Amino acid sequence: MTDSAIFQTIAEKLSLSSNQIQTVAAMLDDGATIPFIARYRQERTGELDEEQLRAIRDELDFQRLLEDRKATILKTIADQDKLTDELEAEIKACTDLKKLEDIYLPYKPKRKTKASVAKEKGLEPLATQIWEQQTFKGDPEKIAAEYVDEEKEVADTEAALKGAMDIVAEWVNESGEVRDVLRKQFKEHGAIKSKKAKSAEDEKQVYQAYYEFSNKIKHLRPHQILALNRGEREGVLIVELDIWEEKALELIDDAVMDNENHIFIDYLEDAIEDAYKRLLFPALERELRNDLTEMASAHAIETFATNLKNLLMQPPIASKTVMGIDPGYRTGCKVAVVDPTGKYLEGGTIFPTPPFSKIAESKKVMNALIDKYDVSLIAIGNGTGARETEAVVAEMIQERQPSETEELAYLIVDEAGASVYSASKEAREEFPDLDAAQRGNISIARRVQDPLAELVKIDPKSIGVGLYQHDVNQRELIQKLDDVVESCVNSVGVNLNTASAELLTYVSGLSRSVARKVVEYRNEVGTFTDRSKLTEVAGVGAFRFEQAAGFLRLPESSNPLDNTAIHPESYDATRKLCEEFGIDINKLPDEKDIAAEKFKNLDYEKTAEKIGIGVPTLELIIENLQKPGRDPRESLAKPILRQDIMTMDDLSVGQLLEGTVRNVVDFGAFVDLGVKQDGLLHVSNMKPGGGKVRDPHAHVAVGDIIKVEIESLDKERDRIGLKLVGKGS
Repeated sequence: MTDSAIFQTIAEKLSLSSNQIQTVAAMLDDGATIPFIARYRQERTGELDEEQLRAIRDELDFQRLLEDRKATILKTIADQDKLTDELEAEIKACTDLKKLEDIYLPYKPKRKTKASVAKEKGLEPLATQIWEQQTFKGDPEKIAAEYVDEEKEVADTEAALKGAMDIVAEWVNESGEVRDVLRKQFKEHGAIKSKKAKSAEDEKQVYQAYYEFSNKIKHLRPHQILALNRGEREGVLIVELDIWEEKALELIDDAVMDNENHIFIDYLEDAIEDAYKRLLFPALERELRNDLTEMASAHAIETFATNLKNLLMQPPIASKTVMGIDPGYRTGCKVAVVDPTGKYLEGGTIFPTPPFSKIAESKKVMNALIDKYDVSLIAIGNGTGARETEAVVAEMIQERQPSETEELAYLIVDEAGASVYSASKEAREEFPDLDAAQRGNISIARRVQDPLAELVKIDPKSIGVGLYQHDVNQRELIQKLDDVVESCVNSVGVNLNTASAELLTYVSGLSRSVARKVVEYRNEVGTFTDRSKLTEVAGVGAFRFEQAAGFLRLPESSNPLDNTAIHPESYDATRKLCEEFGIDINKLPDEKDIAAEKFKNLDYEKTAEKIGIGVPTLELIIENLQKPGRDPRESLAKPILRQDIMTMDDLSVGQLLEGTVRNVVDFGAFVDLGVKQDGLLHVSNMKPGGGKVRDPHAHVAVGDIIKVEIESLDKERDRIGLKLVGKGS
């Protein structure tokens, strides 16, 4: 398939124009990033967004893979001297990878099979007679007797007919039509059954729901498929496909049999049954299980990606000195204080939790640090010992009796991944004199100040918002999560003078090595005074600069445009626009209100034409003149800050509370209410007023502050059932 044909195929699939696909393909092949194309090349793409661009990228990858596979198949068949014009045309026209493999199956080099052995014995002509169903007279055994040959190890007519049926069974197995009808039958009417393996141990009864389980394939939920797979892999469950065999055989008969009056009818039926039981069912069961796993994997990856994006885009709590506490028991609780920029100031270890319970001494240490550094927020990791630590912190805050000038509060922070970061090379390089445990609580404190900047340092799989993330396709998971991080980082923008190398790595156009060189440049030469100075960094040429510049922020620059999402290539157009409307660029952001007033009722098309730019670029310029340096996370609800503690004993059915959504999964959402156990907001209670919820993500997201009512309470099992009332403050 030519490139133009590929572009047309993708265009039809994605409901876009072939020209759009060609334009995007050219830019991607040149190395342009998706965030750059989405923001700064809208005129060329027809204003495609990141999601559409990534869909094009993925389709391009698939179509090119398909073409490579076709080339390999064509060459293999040609080398066998079996490539006809019709077969070549069929292969070249194929647009489905599974169908392509079906076409290839009869020609695919095989290891020794029953059929290949029978062919070596000269039994293919006899098999052809059975397969073609055109012999209406004679005795099958007498015809088979002609193929008896002691030298070829065909001892008698029974052996001849058996070998011929092996060949026919393979032909049935290789029939694309047969496979198609069986696939449809399996998907439409098949069921997956599971039972507990007799010798299996499942002490925590993790898989109890699947000990005696059966569900139609078309009704299986993604999390059920992944749970069944894991249970099977761990030897706890026996999982199998349940199919109405008689119906399946009838379907094969309909596809294969043209005539029931030929003399080999009984042998053909036996060959069909053998093909089904020995070849088709095992292969198609394996294929179906793989398809289900791929579907469930794709769903789990999308769920993970959605949760990760919402987590990364949590609003920062800026301008606060934060005390981070990483709770523990035997080793104590690590404490670290960081200033509003995230700089580590001081740290240590306290022992407020069992077995030491040195509560008074711990409060004394914390109070001293609070007074010394004017700490206004305490971030407590949610790991082992968190609630005991929280009780001490809450009591201390109440004892301090904060004055009107002191705003001291605490919040519980999801510490997932903090230990991974603390043991990383990056953490060791940043804090070579601190042990891993002490680095972890610095991460806890910083992720309150700027979740995005801190969480990008951690492998996304370790952040704790996924579902079966270790059971899905790891290559696809990594690609998807990288896409999410890249999108979030570039959506927010990065301060070129303060960003870590890990954060800079995700900036459009900057590789990991270049990001490190940027940090080295800052350490050796000093801070950047304008965006153009980035080209002084080794490895940053004109193309990298073009890709990266618009996503970098410089609040200290003498040019206010350097602290906006306006690309340097549009600076001249921006100046021209401002001169036209009497706006002083040098007085931004003070001029933002004036800009908003002057751009009211603007004719965008006429103005864009006059300035010499496209309408999308004009819209971006005006948005940034009105909101220079705007952080898109600012409009989101801030985390709930607390000064007192609640326990399960403080809760009652019917009580209304505010909580923070910690994770969203297929069956609902887990909500932090400020007590030891997260509450479960089941999908059946997710819609105020009741009603079925198909997609939990359409109703709540990680980080949302929501109002809930306690519907059920099981204090013995630490279970809290919730009902959504509405969005919180």
